[in-house]
Amino acid sequence: MDGLGPSGETIIDYSIYDAVHAGFGKVVYIVREYFLEVFRDTVKTKYSNVKCADGEPLKFEFVTQELSKIPARFTLNPAREKPWGTAHAVLMAKDVIKEPFVVINGDDFYGRDSFHIAADWCRSHEASKGVYAIVGFEIDNTLSESGGVSRGICHYDEKGHLTTVVEHHNVFIEPDGILRGDNSVTGEHVELRPKDLCSMNMWCFTPDYMEKSAVIFEDFLEQNINEPKKEFYIPFAVDRMIHEGTAACDVLATPSRWFGVTFKEDRPGVVAKFAELVAEGVYPSPLY
Repeated sequence: MDGLGPSGETIIDYSIYDAVHAGFGKVVYIVREYFLEVFRDTVKTKYSNVKCADGEPLKFEFVTQELSKIPARFTLNPAREKPWGTAHAVLMAKDVIKEPFVVINGDDFYGRDSFHIAADWCRSHEASKGVYAIVGFEIDNTLSESGGVSRGICHYDEKGHLTTVVEHHNVFIEPDGILRGDNSVTGEHVELRPKDLCSMNMWCFTPDYMEKSAVIFEDFLEQNINEPKKEFYIPFAVDRMIHEGTAACDVLATPSRWFGVTFKEDRPGVVAKFAELVAEGVYPSPLY
């Protein structure tokens, strides 16, 4: 909710602006119950005059993610304090999403090209099942000037289908000019190619994803219901589908430059980037 644009715009304000201009007509917010009412009132006021490509008002849905929202046959560990992760969050929206959809983080800037690429994919998969997509960013378009970051490197086959996402930690350009990171699987400190694609948690799904993910979530809970910190992440669910042969996942490359506030030191740079984009005429100010 932090205002970073010249007129106090939040990062998600820019994401919604780009999404609407790419052809999306509906936004589903997944939030915590304790600030739902204030958040909903703020959003409805801010976007009340936004019109979509078809001239219709932008539609909104609001759903909540709470750690207690799990299948009834499971008993929650009282030591658990946080919800169950990104894939669990998406499942909270299963009753309000009946069309191809895109998942993003609310505090990440993805760029207009990314939304156009995602919108084109969704339009071409309106009747599809079992085919999803990830929007991959070139690693050197996602780095922080304030320190090392964690990035999931996308590996894919000759058809452009995702085979796995390998998490790397402490990724940054070292003093010798080489990009390196710590491979979470092997533990090795390895050289990375700046133009390799990584996941910034921008996914394209068709509605059947929900049913498949719900089954995997139950299996996850069977193994982890008593773990106070284990989380059910989107890459985990997609990886399971890929390896079981129930889904394929296209890798879509975007030329956009990602940015966000990974470290508190990143905030002034993000403010400057939005000011620059406004000065270049990419975005109006105020945005709405």
